[in-house]
Amino acid sequence: MEHRARKRFGQNFLVDPQVIQRIVNTINPSAGDLILEIGPGQAAISKPLAEAGAELHLLEIDRDLANRLENRFASTGNIKVHTGDALKTDFSKIVDGRRFRLVGNLPYNISTPLLFHVLQWKDLVIDMHFMLQQEVVRRMTASPGGKTWGRLSVMCQYYCEVTHLFNVPPESFSPAPRVQSSFVSLVPHATPPVFIRDMTAFERLVNQAFSMRRKTLRNGLKNMLDASDIESAGIDPGLRPETLGVEQFAALSNLLEINR
Repeated sequence: MEHRARKRFGQNFLVDPQVIQRIVNTINPSAGDLILEIGPGQAAISKPLAEAGAELHLLEIDRDLANRLENRFASTGNIKVHTGDALKTDFSKIVDGRRFRLVGNLPYNISTPLLFHVLQWKDLVIDMHFMLQQEVVRRMTASPGGKTWGRLSVMCQYYCEVTHLFNVPPESFSPAPRVQSSFVSLVPHATPPVFIRDMTAFERLVNQAFSMRRKTLRNGLKNMLDASDIESAGIDPGLRPETLGVEQFAALSNLLEINR
């Protein structure tokens, strides 16, 4: 499937057979699995996933590649190709509301908004395995107290158990990206790690806090909570948001509902 990578789609195709095999071994597909792959590209991962007997749905934004994939797998009964933008796609419709596994070599130029988008289907997703820019994975797996801890860290870790699996060098792709890459897994929590009264309030508070991450909570959240509210949750209003864990953000967001 010769295809010239298109920069506007963030295409960097996996070409290293050892890395491809390691990814497939990590995903460990089996007959009966329902798998949705975002950005299958030249089917480096798609083919072995299908050969394991999984029902495979490929979501590709590049119409030229989607047509090539349809032609290539026309006689394969367990692969269906869908053309569309993952950022605008309702995954539940593709899988007919069934529980599914999610995999993908995600375009690095839209990886953060795409992660927030896929988390909408956490109740249907069994697990997720993604190739991402290494810096993004560092943020996803970060701990409170450092510069990498932020909105992405809080939201991913509230919804999922996030595990950095292994790194992948630029030469494993064609064309080679200018950044290091990492393979990561996300497994949605069966039970939320903390109690949150209202997810909209939680998301709004976390977003507000990290949009002013250099300010103290007293100043950054002053339009939502005053210093005495923050203190009532056992949190010093003089702290900065990168020092708070998921549980503390939950406590603050729950106050919004109490004070409404």
